[in-house]
Amino acid sequence: MAEDRPKTRIQARNRAAILEAALDVFSQAGFRGATLDQIATAAGLSKPNVLYYYPSKEAIHGALLSDLMDDWLEPLRALDPEGDAVDEILAYVLRKLDMTREMPRESRLFANEIVQGAPRIMPMITGELKTLVDEKATVIRGWAETGEIAPVDPYHLIFSIWATTQHYADFDAQVRGILAPKEDAHFDGAAAFLDHLFRAALTPLGSAIERAADA
Repeated sequence: MAEDRPKTRIQARNRAAILEAALDVFSQAGFRGATLDQIATAAGLSKPNVLYYYPSKEAIHGALLSDLMDDWLEPLRALDPEGDAVDEILAYVLRKLDMTREMPRESRLFANEIVQGAPRIMPMITGELKTLVDEKATVIRGWAETGEIAPVDPYHLIFSIWATTQHYADFDAQVRGILAPKEDAHFDGAAAFLDHLFRAALTPLGSAIERAADA
């Protein structure tokens, strides 16, 4: 048993190195542009060694996407039906923006897959992702019906949140080229703007008028 432990640790380390390297390669080159040779070089392993752990490029890509989907769903899962409606949605917006800031490669990996028609993750999209989005859309629709938020299509609201947050990872070069920010300073401005944007869209008209009168 003692002899197996170092081997297991090495295997775990090599698998992690392969996935980390593959994340870099796939997020930059896309699935079609990525090669096993590129992944092996980035991981510091030989190609046969990579194939020992994963039988194909498709297997590595699938492992990354499977792990990513679970992380991707977590911010939406945290939307609490018992919380304040506007606060819960805005907190979701900021969680998605934080994820974009902290996991830009994962965002681009997911975007590349979707642009290609989601050939490898469509079952996840029509399965687990759709189930969760349907569940949270029902919550948002309920908030709109009780007047806790302004009338809004819950699905298009969720799509808009994805678009406005993931943009900062998927179009990172464009954003940085225009803003020339110092490191990630532009995320603070993005958070403030998105809070204002979605708060204005979600606040019921009566509440907005009352706030303006009080001001």
